[in-house]
Formats: sequence, structure tokens, C-alpha cells
Amino acid sequence: MSPETQSACINRMWQQIQMNVRAEHCPALERLLLEAGANSVTLMDAEDKPVFQREPGATTLWETSTLIGLFTKEQNLKALLSTLTFHPLVLNRDTLQIEELEEQVWERTWMEGFAPRQYGERLWICPSWQSPPDPDAVNILLDPGLAFGTGSHATTALCLRWLEQADLQNKEVIDYGCGSGILAIAAALLGADKIHAVDNDPQAIAATVDNSLRNDIPQQRVKAYLPEALPELQADFLLANILAEPLHELADQFASLVKPGGEIVLSGILGEQTEPLIESYGHLFSLDRPVIEDGWVRLSGSRRA
Repeated sequence: MSPETQSACINRMWQQIQMNVRAEHCPALERLLLEAGANSVTLMDAEDKPVFQREPGATTLWETSTLIGLFTKEQNLKALLSTLTFHPLVLNRDTLQIEELEEQVWERTWMEGFAPRQYGERLWICPSWQSPPDPDAVNILLDPGLAFGTGSHATTALCLRWLEQADLQNKEVIDYGCGSGILAIAAALLGADKIHAVDNDPQAIAATVDNSLRNDIPQQRVKAYLPEALPELQADFLLANILAEPLHELADQFASLVKPGGEIVLSGILGEQTEPLIESYGHLFSLDRPVIEDGWVRLSGSRRA
């Protein structure tokens, strides 16, 4: 792109409409925006909650999502705004408005938003286009992909900091709800011998395998499975960064997957969900004091004999 063309793109104006919707209503309202001439439709989390997909192959969505329609400045959106203002599926009808945006060089802006992040004393997550700040540290190279997790969310950061201080040398680890594979990769680079990554989304399985190979981890060390394909085993550590409801449902299964004396780490938990989970896991694990960051909670503990 020439400097003149780039300048023209930067100066071009856009407009957008944002609406909050229930997950099951996203397809219908997305079609409405596209039929109205939207250049793109973006889906974002409206409540800062992690995603856990229940059925393999199903669409992963937050319970409440923000749908954003992007339009050129020249398009007249008054009729669309009126339609959405009275639409029964839109949750924020009273606050809907048209916002004007000045376009940026999106690729550069996107890349600038992902800087290396440090977890503990020796663990870093670094995008591939930047040199690690500390070449001698444990550096995970991970580019933003399918929103499966790059360590920026508190739930993932809590798990990474726990891993960074754990003794993983020659240990066996399960990463349940692996997403991008970030926890599995961290465990491998921190010394774990065998890592079993589990997710009920085939795209997450593919992302975990791909990201592991990008970090030069031999395929036999990080193996990824759909839940039903996970072999019978008892690991030294099990990490699950999912949601409170499936954590409740999986308590007995998790206990069977951890050796007596082995350790468990649970994340994706909101403050008010902590006590019920302690009740679910307390008779199976000797739990540590909860750790809280940005309203999210990490539970950890050791398997009772």
C-alpha cells in the first residue's frame, strides 16, 4: 500500500452500531445487520466471562454477547437504528446509538495491542513478531488466534502464575479446557514430561497441536484429545480454566484423574461462585486459600488419599 493510499484509508470515516444480545439470538441479528449493508459484524463478550463449549462442533458463544455492525460513513442508518430500537431481541434498546469511527491502519494497531507479558519471575508470553525481553527466560511464542486465550485474561493469568512456581520436572499434567494450549505449552516448557490437553472443540485441539509445534515441543509430549478420547490415567497435576457450572459437574471425574497427593487448579470462577465450588471439591481435595484477581478466583489443592 502506497503512503498516499494508506493516508486515504486512515482518514476514511466509518460508523458502527453496538447491541447486546443473548447467544441464541446472535445469528438472526447478524443477518439483519448484513442485510442492512454492514461491511463486517463482530462478536464480543458483553460480560467478561470465559467460554466453555458444551457440545463438540457447537458454536462457542457467551451467554450475553455484544454484536457490532460496521458501516461506511455514507450509509444512512436511521431506518436500521429505528428497527433495532424496537426489536425485542436487542437487550440495550434504550442506549442504542450510531457511533462515528476514524479508520486506522488496523494491522499495525492490532499488533501494537499485544506486547510481551510476564508471569512470575521466569515465564513470558510473547507474540512472534517481537523478540522476547529476556531470551534466557521461559518464553512462550503465541499469536492471537481464535480468541482461545493468550494469557491476557485474569483466569488464564492466575493459572500461569501458579504453574510458574510449581515443580513440574518430569511430571504428568492434564490441561482440561485447553483452548489455545497456552497452559499445556507452559507446563511443557517448565519441565513437565507428559501433558494431556483436553477440549470439546475440535478447533481448540488443532490450535493446541499447532501452537505446541510452533514452540518446538515434540508432539509426543503434548497430546490433545476430545473428552471422550482421553485415556484412563492419573496425573500429578490437573488444571481446568473453564466455568463454575462444568467445574461442579466434573468434580468426581477430576478426582479420578489426579493421583492421591496430586494437585488441582481451578479457574474461571467468579467470587460468588467460590463457596459452592469449595463444597463440591472440599471432600475430594485439601484446598488452599482462594486467590483473587480482577474479581476472578483461583482454587487449588491436593488430592485426598
